[in-house]
Amino acid sequence: MVNKSLTKAEEQIMQTLWKLKTAYLKDILEALPEPKPHNNTVATLLKILINKEFVANEIHGRNHYYYPIVSKQDYSNGSINNIVENYFDGSFKDVVSFMIDKKKLKLKDIELLLNQLKTK
Repeated sequence: MVNKSLTKAEEQIMQTLWKLKTAYLKDILEALPEPKPHNNTVATLLKILINKEFVANEIHGRNHYYYPIVSKQDYSNGSINNIVENYFDGSFKDVVSFMIDKKKLKLKDIELLLNQLKTK
């Protein structure tokens, strides 16, 4: 499980790398939505992600080739667990209750969850 958090900008770069799987800086820039950040900004974010051990790179000539070393699923699991711990006192039941109260969880979704629980 990943316990480190990312800023919104770092997460945007990670989302792009998870989609691309491996990429040069120019590939990451092309895949980012408008307005695109400056290439120096993206390069700095990639250095931070390398230091945080989310991304690794290889040097090919004068270019750096980047790839994620933390999977999207591992990061998602850690993020969800952090939210549950920090905002719901570790109670997944409270998360589900919150989602029902906010009308974010429909009866159909609850039935699917119950079926999953029964089969596991």
